[in-house]
Amino acid sequence: MSEPPPGAELPAPRRRTIDLRPLRVSPPFARMWIGSVVQGVGAWVTTVAVGIHIYQLTGSTFLVGLVGTVSLVPMIVAGLWGGVLADHFDRRRVLLSSSLVGWLSTLGLVALAWIEQAGAELPVWPLYVFTTINAVAATISGTTRGTVGPRLLPRELIPSAAALNGIAVGLQLTLGPAIAGVLAASVGIPWTYMLDAVLFLAGFAGVWSLPPLPPLVAQRSSVGRALLEGGAFLARAPNIRAGFLIDIVAMTLGRPNAIFPAIGALAFGGGAVTVGALTASVAIGTFLASLFSGPVAGVRRHGIAIGGAVIVYGAFTLLFGAAVALAMTGWFGPASEGNVLWLPLVLGVIVMAGTGASDQVSSIFRQAMLMTAAPDEMRGRLQGVFTVVVTGGPRLGDLYAGVFATVVALWFPPLLGGLLIMGIVATVLRVQRGFRDYDALAPTP
Repeated sequence: MSEPPPGAELPAPRRRTIDLRPLRVSPPFARMWIGSVVQGVGAWVTTVAVGIHIYQLTGSTFLVGLVGTVSLVPMIVAGLWGGVLADHFDRRRVLLSSSLVGWLSTLGLVALAWIEQAGAELPVWPLYVFTTINAVAATISGTTRGTVGPRLLPRELIPSAAALNGIAVGLQLTLGPAIAGVLAASVGIPWTYMLDAVLFLAGFAGVWSLPPLPPLVAQRSSVGRALLEGGAFLARAPNIRAGFLIDIVAMTLGRPNAIFPAIGALAFGGGAVTVGALTASVAIGTFLASLFSGPVAGVRRHGIAIGGAVIVYGAFTLLFGAAVALAMTGWFGPASEGNVLWLPLVLGVIVMAGTGASDQVSSIFRQAMLMTAAPDEMRGRLQGVFTVVVTGGPRLGDLYAGVFATVVALWFPPLLGGLLIMGIVATVLRVQRGFRDYDALAPTP
């Protein structure tokens, strides 16, 4: 299926809630989206269940945290390689192949859990192997999936499609961990993994229903040369580069998740309950921003929208640091697991929801810019770079937050990070005039 002609535009009705037209206009997109939502819930079930499983086997939080570290480099490589595959081959076939590998790796976890249930002693390393394979397959699928929307939808519906992704993420983050916790405690780890294997089939069915999506421009370069071509294109694409830069600044300087446990113990009190509340508030903010994303279809100045949303994100991050500092002054009494400082905690939850909402607004327009300004033959490789940014940025953010919280104070990383985010993004908007003037009706990379 070729790309919809630029003139095939639908009138954008005035609405406040999410625009569902992408699901109505393109049944293949709707089936893919629904399948990805269901599959994503299952993926989060397994992500949480693996952590519980490893802790049951070892009693080590370090070994639980090692799951993400072990898979980081393979995921980065898979993002770049997956982008090349998406540009060189039929995207439907790439999605089917990567989905099949991901499903088989989930079945591997199911088999390991049942073997252990039967009484065998299970070493921990096979869990790392299968979770890494699963992460690599999911990264390739995610990179490729990001290139499919422009082949199925009119250009003016791309921002609305990006907003639907926020709804998907919100549902996955809300339902997946909750289901995993209930099932792991009630029916055990094997059946918890089994649920993911079953839900995975919905995502596979959504991909299977897609039409053929062969390259619109024949690609004959080797993998290495294809990556160099992608880098050369990015060097000539200042608007897309600016979007990547703003994203990595926000993810590195405005992500205090690594200090949530310390905040639950030393600042707000409440322990694990506070950590869960702060984490959930980000997902809730993301979901609400997507739910009320109807007006995005009428926004033309995507550069201004991205910059403005991330400046607001920085302001919320700064306020979170201020709430932590306020709690640590001692005005509200001592914080402990049994003594929650409710006023700072409520403020913290509200501003973290604000970071989730503003980040989602930024994400909608960044994805729309990437999908519409980049030519189809380069979308895969640019999505690969985007995958590296969203994979590596939060981990750099964890390092930044951990180091400065240890060296200076617990409240310092979000306070400084919020100030830096606002200053850097304001500078980018001032210096990069093309990004500031970007017009969605005449998208240029």
